[in-house]
Order: sequence, then C-alpha cells, then structure tokens
Amino acid sequence: MPKLTVNGIEVEVEDGSTVLHACEEAGVEVPRFCYHDRLSIAGNCRMCLVDMERAPKPVASCAMPAGEGMVIRTDTDRVKKAREGVMEFLLINHPLDCPICDQGGECDLQDQAMGYGFDSSRYEENKRAVEDKHMGPLISTTMTRCIHCTRCVRFATEVAGVPELGAIGRGENMEITTYLEKTLASELSANVIDLCPVGALTSKPYAFTARPWELNKTESVDVMDAVGSNIRVDARGSQVMRVLPRLNEDVNEEWISDKTRYAIDGLRRQRLDRPFIRGRDGKLAPASWDEAFATIAAKLKKAKPNAVAAITGDQCDAESMFALKTLFDKLGSASIDCRQDGAKIGGVRAGYLFNSTIAGIDEADALLIIGSNPRIEAAVLNARIRRNWLATRMPVGIVGPEMDLTYDAEQLGDDAATLAAILDGKSKFAAKLKRAKKPMIIIGMGALARADGAAMLGQAREIAEAYGVVNGDWNGFNVLHTAAARVAGLDLGLTPGRGGLDVAAMYKAADAGKLDLVWLQAADEIDAARFEKTFTVYQGHHGDAGAHVADVILPGAAYTEKDGIYLNTEGRVQYAARAAFPPGEAREDWTIIRALAGHMGINLGFDSLAELREEMFELAPHFAEQDEVKAARWAKFGSKTKIASAPVATAHETFYMTCPVSRASETMGQCLMALQADAARDAAE
Repeated sequence: MPKLTVNGIEVEVEDGSTVLHACEEAGVEVPRFCYHDRLSIAGNCRMCLVDMERAPKPVASCAMPAGEGMVIRTDTDRVKKAREGVMEFLLINHPLDCPICDQGGECDLQDQAMGYGFDSSRYEENKRAVEDKHMGPLISTTMTRCIHCTRCVRFATEVAGVPELGAIGRGENMEITTYLEKTLASELSANVIDLCPVGALTSKPYAFTARPWELNKTESVDVMDAVGSNIRVDARGSQVMRVLPRLNEDVNEEWISDKTRYAIDGLRRQRLDRPFIRGRDGKLAPASWDEAFATIAAKLKKAKPNAVAAITGDQCDAESMFALKTLFDKLGSASIDCRQDGAKIGGVRAGYLFNSTIAGIDEADALLIIGSNPRIEAAVLNARIRRNWLATRMPVGIVGPEMDLTYDAEQLGDDAATLAAILDGKSKFAAKLKRAKKPMIIIGMGALARADGAAMLGQAREIAEAYGVVNGDWNGFNVLHTAAARVAGLDLGLTPGRGGLDVAAMYKAADAGKLDLVWLQAADEIDAARFEKTFTVYQGHHGDAGAHVADVILPGAAYTEKDGIYLNTEGRVQYAARAAFPPGEAREDWTIIRALAGHMGINLGFDSLAELREEMFELAPHFAEQDEVKAARWAKFGSKTKIASAPVATAHETFYMTCPVSRASETMGQCLMALQADAARDAAE
C-alpha cells in the first residue's frame, strides 16, 4: 500500500488507487467533472489538476496512479490558475441560461464556477450551438450545455450494457448523441440525469415543475420490485414530485430503475380517496367509513370462519399484513396468502431468500438462471451481474425463454428436461458449475409460480447440493422475487394454516360458491373475475383489478404515504418513511384494520404503530434490526413430484407496467409505446 503526502499530510491508500483517492483520504476536496467512482477513468475534463513534485506541469489526479513517496500539492498558485483556466474554457460555449435551466441549484458546473470562474469573459466569438437529441420520453436534452465529460456514454456502455450513446465529430464539432436517434433501450437510462454535471441531460417528466429548495426530502424504500432500492422522495405539499436514488452499497449502490424513478405520476391518477359500497343496482356508491365497516361486519358475523379468506398484494408493508393476519386469527380463519401469483414457496426460509445477498453476486464465478429475467424483474440487480461478467467473464446459463440480457448467456433450453440434464451432468453447463468455486443459482417466479413450482424448487435445490452451490460459508442459492412484500409476508406466516386455503384453492371455493368473503389487501395481480360471486372487500390505493370486483372498497395509503417496514428479496429489513399524506379520506392500512376490529368489538392488542411493531417484533424479532440480513439455515425444501413438460417462462414480459402504480402512470405508458414504436421501426427496416 503506497504512502504519499498531500498538502503536508501523509496518507496510505490501497494498491491501484489514484492521486484523487489519496487527496480524498487526506480530506482535500478536488473538483472534477468527468471522474466518477463507478465508471472507467476518462481524464478528459482536466478540472482535477494537482501539482506533483518533480512533474513539469500539473497532472490529472483522477488518471495518475498513486505511487510510493509522491508529494502532492492542491493549494499552489499554479493549480489554482490551471483550474481557473479549465473553467474558463468550459464556459466559452456554455449558454448563460442558469435562471431557466432545470439543473439550477443542483449543477456541479454552477457550483464549481463559483469557486474557479471569472465574473467576465475574454471571448467575443459566437457561442457554439448544438442540436438537441432525442433520447425518449424520460430524458430532456439541451446539448448546447454539454461539456463532453462522457459520463453518460460510459454509464450506458459499462453499467446499463446498452452501448447506444457515443461521441461523433472532432474538436468543436464533437457531439454526444444516440447513434440512431431513438429511445435509450435501457431500464436504467435515467441514471444519466444524475450523472450529468451540467444541464445537458435533465428529467423530462419533472422539467419546470419545482426547484430543489421547494421540496421536502424524505429517505425511503422503493417497492416497484423486490430489490428494495434506497430512494429519496421529494414532495411539495401532498404531491410527490420526484424520486432520486440514495446510496446503499449493499443494495442498489447509487442507481435506481426507470420505473422506480418515474412511475410516481401514477400516484396521482386513479386513486381511491373514499370508501365505496356496491348497491343493489350493481354500482359502487360513495359511503362513510362507518357504513363500510357495518357492511363488512355484518358479512363477517354471518360467514363461517372456514369460508372467509384473504390475499395480500405485492406492495403491502409488513405492518398492514401483520394487522390483517392478527384480525383473521381472531376470526378463526386460516385462509390467508401473500403469494397472489401462486408461487410454491414458504416454510423453510432458505428456500425463499436471495441467500448470497445482492452484494454476494460480486463473488460468484458461475451463474445458472431458472425462470427469471433479471433485466426486467430487477434491473439494478442485473447491473451487478453485468459488472461481474465484465470483470471475470463469468459463465451464465439460462433455463427459460430466450431473452435479451446485458451480458452473454448460454441458452440451455426452456423445458423441464433441461434441469434434469444439469442435475445428471449431461448438460455442457454442468461442467462449468462443477469447476466453479462459488457457483450461484437464481430461480425466479416464472419457475415457482407454476402448478409444479414446488417440484421446480426441489430440483433446483438438488442441483445446488450436487454442485457445491451451498458450501461452507457460501450459499449461492437465490430466489429472485418480483414482489416487495413477499419475504415479509412469508416471514410473518401469511400462508394457509391447517385447513386453510391458498390462492388456487380460494379460486375453486369461489367457483363452487363455498367462499363467503374474500379480503383483497392491495391484491391486483389476481384473476379477479373468479371472485365475482363472492363478497369481496378491497383495501388498497388504486382503482385497479381488485377494486373492479369489490363490494366494499376501503381506501388505503400508497408506499410514499405511510411509515412501513419492507424486507427485500435477500431478507434485508428496511424502513420506509411517509413523504406525503394519502388523498381524501384514505388512511394507512393498519389503522383501517384496527378500526374495523374496534367496530366489531375485537381487540387486536395494539392501538398505535409502536404497539403494533412491538407485537410484530415478538413474532419476528429480526424485523427490529434495520438494514440487517438474517442468514437462513439450509434445510430441505421443495418437492420431488413430477415436473410438467410446459416451457419455463418468466414472471413479466414487459418492464414498465407491472403494478397498480405503474399501470396508472402516464410516463410508463409513454415509455412502453416508445419502445414498441422503435421495435416496429427496426422490424420494418
């Protein structure tokens, strides 16, 4: 580890570090535009110039490897003049449009110009103008502001795996552009907005709606997928204006998916803001909370406990699921299920967790993906897989349909016989798993939500045990969920008890007229038509599929409108915070259940969120350990029944519209249409 001196302070840095890293270690701030910790080094903005002893001229600290005995100065007159000269060149062609620039207040160029810029310009020539580029419905471009840092180009190529951005021309004719002038075909594309140090790339949906100092900023957790990306929710009044990524090295680093960032306009559309009751004419009519509770209570009192069931949705917080389970326990019903897609998981915890953790992807040296498309189902997690593949050329095998991933993958087949061939060693990929020291399996809901999902899970476990996927302190057997609420629901026991019905059995009971009441807690990814003959209570925040068949609607709060606990696919406990209030008469979900129980004279054992959490922590103590992952003990799970010959599919066919919030989002609809239009044009050509 080299030791060097920065401004008279001796520091020691890791091998492979740069002078810029050494300066940061010494607590010295060095300005930069092109350098970014997670991207390759470009060294083209020259803003990070420093003086190095015995060097004839200032050196770019971002590109200079730190060496033993180096003496670095960042506070000399030569460094100051060099940086001021660089800033003067950067501002030659930059338009003077800070008052109308959407990046104003969050612009690196603006901030650094305060420290290194002049109050006048020596140049009288006309400023260079560049035509704006089309990058789709998410990214607004003003390319005259571009300073050619190439951060966006490097992100698209290296992280997103979609090399559609680049530079054309030379000298003053150089331009950053999409080569074919079409939408960036990446689920992570909008991260270039955060990376852009000027106002060249800004958010198109957010443009000119608010300034950063007007917004209340709340740290929270995303529920658009099961990765649990850490986010910051910026709200003005009762309206969520934007979502930005929050740093968490173990989960999402500093990236978020486009759906996480832009589906929020769906929070303003198709919302449920008051209770409704379906009248004798078959139409829903507004009602008071007391009327809604009285209607439900009357049905529950008449219904037999074994004829009452509940399904919880994919975006429920742990508190609301715990409250509903407590109510149904008091009612004597064991028919409750958090697996609305019918996934055959539960029981043994190691059989439904991403056991290696998301950060553990970096350690894998072979990967088998079964019934999952990580690019669509967990875009940020997929970026980690790509990074590992770029660094190590890790072999990746896929059991499922052909898919366009951002790394090379070997298509092994999409039928059940493929898994048997791998287990028996007859597949070519079996040898690659055998040679690997830390092999990994990722099995998705496309395999587990089948009727024979338990058998698929069991055979995947056998493969893991046969090829050392679980050995010593390494557990590479991973289940990739698509539902943010699924792990918390399974940990809290929201699966049928003795004599209880799962979702498939609820459908059959409803068809046979043996189900008196079904409670849908934000459950919209179901075959709602099957419950048309059953008295249905829908508790949720959007008028989606579940609300259409409901006899009583109880308006709840969306994920940005309540405090809640979520466990991501790896079982990491994360706390979300309320950034805005629910619309109209909508209430937080656990309070609705508590109020109904009080109306029926049932004591749930809690009257506040703190009391509820205390009860929940007794049932599942690890819920109290924020940002921690409790490792699961390996055991037998799955079944050995016969696997059907049906092809293995994936959970989602498209990325943009997968839940009530994203389906109500106009922006997500525009993205889907733009993608389809580009695909149609490519096919025509």
